[in-house]
Amino acid sequence: MTTPASEGLTSEQAQQRLVEFGLNRLPEPPVPGAVTLFIRQFASPFIYILLLASVVSFALGQVPSGVFILVVLLVNAVIGAVQEYSAQRAAAALRDMVKGTAHVLRDGQIITLDVELLVPGDTVLLASGDKVPADVRLLSTQNLAVDESMLTGESLAVTKSAGDGGAIDDANQSNVHACYAGSIITHGRAQAIVTATGSQTQLGKIAHHVVGKPASAPPLMIRIRAFTYQIAAGILLMIALLALLMVLSGQYNVEEMLLMSIGLAVSVIPEGLPAALTVALAIGMSRMAKNSVIIRRLLAVEALGSCTMICSDKTGTLTVNELTIRRVVMPDGATYHVDGEGVAPGGTVLRPEQRPLECDERLNELCMAGVLANESHLDYSGGDWVSDGDIVDIAFLVMAKKLGMSIRTLRSQQEAIALIPYESEKAYSGVVNRVGDCTYIYAKGSPEQMLAMCSLMQGCDGPQPIDKQAIERQFVALASQGYRIIALARKVSDEDDHALQDMVFLGMVAMIDPLRHEAADAIAQCRKGGIEVAMITGDHPATAKSIALELGLCSTDDTVVTGADFAGLDETRNDQIDALVHPARVFARIAPKQKAQIVASFIRQGHFVAVTGDGVNDAPAMRCANAGIAMGKRGTDVARETADLIITDDNFASIVAGIEQGRVVYNNIRKVIGLLVATGFSAILLFFLCVLAGLPMPLIAVQLLWLNLVANGFQDVALAFEPKEGHELTERPRSPGEPVMERHLIEHVLVVGTVMGLIAFAQFEWNIRQGIPLEEARNLTLMLMVLFGNIHALNSRSESRSVFRIPLFSNPFLILAVPIAQIVHILAMYTPGLRDVLALQPITLIEWAQLAALALSLLVIEEAHKALIRWRAKRNANAIGHPG
Repeated sequence: MTTPASEGLTSEQAQQRLVEFGLNRLPEPPVPGAVTLFIRQFASPFIYILLLASVVSFALGQVPSGVFILVVLLVNAVIGAVQEYSAQRAAAALRDMVKGTAHVLRDGQIITLDVELLVPGDTVLLASGDKVPADVRLLSTQNLAVDESMLTGESLAVTKSAGDGGAIDDANQSNVHACYAGSIITHGRAQAIVTATGSQTQLGKIAHHVVGKPASAPPLMIRIRAFTYQIAAGILLMIALLALLMVLSGQYNVEEMLLMSIGLAVSVIPEGLPAALTVALAIGMSRMAKNSVIIRRLLAVEALGSCTMICSDKTGTLTVNELTIRRVVMPDGATYHVDGEGVAPGGTVLRPEQRPLECDERLNELCMAGVLANESHLDYSGGDWVSDGDIVDIAFLVMAKKLGMSIRTLRSQQEAIALIPYESEKAYSGVVNRVGDCTYIYAKGSPEQMLAMCSLMQGCDGPQPIDKQAIERQFVALASQGYRIIALARKVSDEDDHALQDMVFLGMVAMIDPLRHEAADAIAQCRKGGIEVAMITGDHPATAKSIALELGLCSTDDTVVTGADFAGLDETRNDQIDALVHPARVFARIAPKQKAQIVASFIRQGHFVAVTGDGVNDAPAMRCANAGIAMGKRGTDVARETADLIITDDNFASIVAGIEQGRVVYNNIRKVIGLLVATGFSAILLFFLCVLAGLPMPLIAVQLLWLNLVANGFQDVALAFEPKEGHELTERPRSPGEPVMERHLIEHVLVVGTVMGLIAFAQFEWNIRQGIPLEEARNLTLMLMVLFGNIHALNSRSESRSVFRIPLFSNPFLILAVPIAQIVHILAMYTPGLRDVLALQPITLIEWAQLAALALSLLVIEEAHKALIRWRAKRNANAIGHPG
């Protein structure tokens, strides 16, 4: 791409225009404030039932009860509003972490800038995979094609060219000399000048019509909400049956039955579950962010935890993404060794005889080709070398510096008349230059592509017939050592010949991209947790297998599946594709379409697949996957837009940490559900037993409401903060289709709820038979249920681990919530007015001891149940040959 005559805006001009036009930001829907969130807490059928209970209480002359119900409503509303407000702020903070960037020409230099800081008049550089950051007029283009479907609805990419820009004429047509904010560059390169930003763009004008439209809830929350209503319907049915039994017994008056039914309904329905789950997901998002995983869609928190297969690329994810040229191999096999690391040009190039390089024209020609067929930049600024562009291109610029070449001089000696941008389908890039009447073509890419273009190779005395078999043996040997191989070619013509054929093969460079030191351990962790890993790369099969062996992804006898293997298959025959994909875990020389076929095949085989990607050509595979993961550092805009998650450090180990946190979140959701549903079931069972035994109501309506507040009001949210237990990555992933209330959770609810209900009934029945006044018996029963709730909350920290083996203060929120709830109940016994409303009274030390002993029996039962769960798990593990 040629550089425009303009040097772009100056920093001062840009700042003035930013003040004038504002940030390049689309209008956003207003975020509900604290007051709105507070009012929203009352929009629930459960709240309507409570309001009805309050109205009935006032109508029956029970003013204290009516007032108390209203107070409970206010307290619940405050708690819910605070939870939602905190989760809302956390999600907004995470969105700010993944703002887009653009390459902009300012003060004569190309810089990377936050898209929000773009202003009209800025010159931007666009490349394949970029999202257009504002409305722009095209100054120059190279094979430019743009996806404008988000504006026009047309799925086919539109070819663009430089010229006078303009606005979209109608809903189905766009100006071919302009690009519009939000569209995607699917092919080619361009330079453009910004004509409109923010709300003045075409997208901004459309956005005005949709601002305020509520976003749909993620499927997980929809499932949870449906589950809540199903539980509610079941509980209401049981309460109706209970009311019928009360009527048939003839021992209860209408007032008692009405207040008890309403109070019991509200106390046992887990109306706090959606808010607690929202908090659990928000906490998961925050924890994932600390592990370099940014969640773009709330559902992805759960989806990542369900993953059974990761299809990962190699460069930058399993490797450090810092390519360094280590060897330069000439067509005749002469090899030059290069030392030095990374972007810093320090280092030397040594002859085959290990003597310092003096002069080698062939090496200079090869390096010149690498510098000219190159779109990257390397500059010395502020005491450090600063680079921008593709890592392969940068590696050639660094080598040129090591050879003492001037990059600026090389580029100024020849006029660039056409750019051949790199596209993954072609696996090469190049440039067409002109010097006088001569045309020079320089190209670099995969050895296979370069050899196909060449008929000659560069010898010591000039071009000579090419020995393709010898060169193929050279790059296969290098690839088998884990090197990434780039070949280079040149063509000189006196005519206007731009054809990439009959070129001269200049040689190859062998680059090394070291493995991330934590990648092998992360893959081993995945396997322990039942997660398979497949590596899909565009590299040579020998290179891919060398890396895979080092990572432990395959054995020496395993076959690497290549793109050529797919080419021979019938695309309509899924069975053929599945047979090829099923046994393989290493795929090389894979085209973007084939990557999507691999992902689809794994899904057909029953896997829940997560896919990493960084380019526009990865988007089909990411869309096909159950969870798309974009690379935050080197990823293109389209990859980030397609993805459900963004890995900010491009590190495979971060994906594994995200999977672990996703499992932690889902486990915490289960704990919250188990706590709420078991408590509700125990209350239902207690009342059924009392009615069947002909006993009075064990608790009055206001006591039931109070129990709901102190037994679960804080503990359910506190459970959402529970940290990982440490075994999350050693367990098999759960099935994505697993229902919320699966067998183990149902068993937990039945065991815990039954124990609490039976013991509470036995204690209440015994007190009544001993002649203890009804009000005192209810007071003791309420205290026992509060104690049960707190012990159950502590036991809910793990489904299988003993509470005594969990670090006490690893969840300080729960450790505070439990004593606070207990203290609040004790204070209520001594608070005038409140104790009268709740019919409470202080209890003696003997009664405390009796109740504590009964409550601790729940601890014994739960510990025994957990021991049984652990025994089953061990037996099952031994049965399938995985002890422990």
